[in-house]
Amino acid sequence: MIISLVGYMGSGKSHISKILSDKLNFKLIDLDKEIFLRSKLTIPEIFEKKGEIYFRKLERETLEEILAGEENVVLSLGGGTPVYYNNMEIINNSSKSVFLRASVGTLAERLSKQKEKRPLIARIPEEELPEFIAKHLFERNVFYGKAQFTIGTDHREPEDIVNEIIEKLYF
Repeated sequence: MIISLVGYMGSGKSHISKILSDKLNFKLIDLDKEIFLRSKLTIPEIFEKKGEIYFRKLERETLEEILAGEENVVLSLGGGTPVYYNNMEIINNSSKSVFLRASVGTLAERLSKQKEKRPLIARIPEEELPEFIAKHLFERNVFYGKAQFTIGTDHREPEDIVNEIIEKLYF
C-alpha cells in the first residue's frame, strides 16, 4: 500500500509522514526531497533557475515513477502537487490519499515561522499572509477535497492524527 499525504504547506505532511511511516514500518518518501536528489537542486533553486513549469513536469515524472514502482510507502507530497495535470486522479488510483486539513489561522501561524524556506510566501508581508493563504486554499481545496480521506489537524497532537489515519485506512 502507498499512503499519499496531501495538503497545504504547513499542514503537517512532513511531520505526520515521519511518524506514520515509523509506526507502520513503511518506507518514507518526501516528493520534494526526491526531486532534490534527482535534480541536485533545491525546490527554490529549480523555481529560480528553470521556472515553475519545469518543476511541475519534473514533479509529475517523479510522482508517476514512485506510484508505479513502490510498495509499503508513506508519500509526503508538495502542497501544489495535487493541483497540476491530473495528479490527484493518479494519486487516488495508485494510493490511499489523505488530506491533512488545517485552518487558515493554524497555517498562517506555522508558516510565519518558516517563510525563508518557502519560496511561495518568502516575500509576502506578515500581515498579508492569512489572506494569501485563504485565497490559495480556496483554489486548492477543490483538489485536496478529492482525497479519499480528510483529517482535521488543528489543535491536535501528531500522534492522534497518525492514529486516526491508521484507523481510517485499516478499519
